[in-house]
Amino acid sequence: MSVIKRDKWIQYRILHDVSSLSVRLPKTRLLSLKRLAKQLRLYQSLVLKPRDGSFGHDILFVSRNGDTYRIHNENTTITMKGTRLLLKRIGNKTRRRGYIVQRRLQLAEIQRNPFDIRIMVQRRKGVSSPWKVTGSYVKVAAPGYLVTNVPSRIIPVPVALRLARLGNRGLFLKAKRIALFAVKRLGERYPKLRQVGFDIGIDRKGQIWIIEGNYQPDLHPFRLLKDSSMYRRIRWYQKN
Repeated sequence: MSVIKRDKWIQYRILHDVSSLSVRLPKTRLLSLKRLAKQLRLYQSLVLKPRDGSFGHDILFVSRNGDTYRIHNENTTITMKGTRLLLKRIGNKTRRRGYIVQRRLQLAEIQRNPFDIRIMVQRRKGVSSPWKVTGSYVKVAAPGYLVTNVPSRIIPVPVALRLARLGNRGLFLKAKRIALFAVKRLGERYPKLRQVGFDIGIDRKGQIWIIEGNYQPDLHPFRLLKDSSMYRRIRWYQKN
């Protein structure tokens, strides 16, 4: 049986093999400094993530405007001119770890702060047990941050969609169906997998994207919601 690996590149390749899922994934490549400048000319804004990263640590947002580049890390932004300086800076920051490069999504916003949806999907013990969506919430990025791993607010999904003027119940149902389809694919690769916390993005055009799936998701945000039933349900699935 396959060992469950926390590796964003491996997960991307597993999901990308299914055509109906590949269109839901941001274009992703392994980081190559030789290709980075070309990718920035193509997309102008990229996200660099450690393959083994968690909690949003060490994620770099890189954007280009002419020959001027900006690197955004957590709540700090550095501006520089020239490709050589950019590649040197990126090389220093990524030297010791494997990174992936993704086209940056223009996520929908609430009060000018981007957000994404955490959808928890679980199954009981036994390979034949069906996958179920057991919880969800929205993470709104803190002011000055581009990653939602540093949230300013944890709010119910329907409330968030209304605040973002995406108040379409069908959109949330579609996001849950995508998460269920994706988890079934991961479960085929990892038969012992029993839970995945998906980060699902909705861009400004209302398109749904799979940002990533977390095999050991943080449950604390569920305890911050007024409705505690989701947290109890998640814990029940973990025990059974």
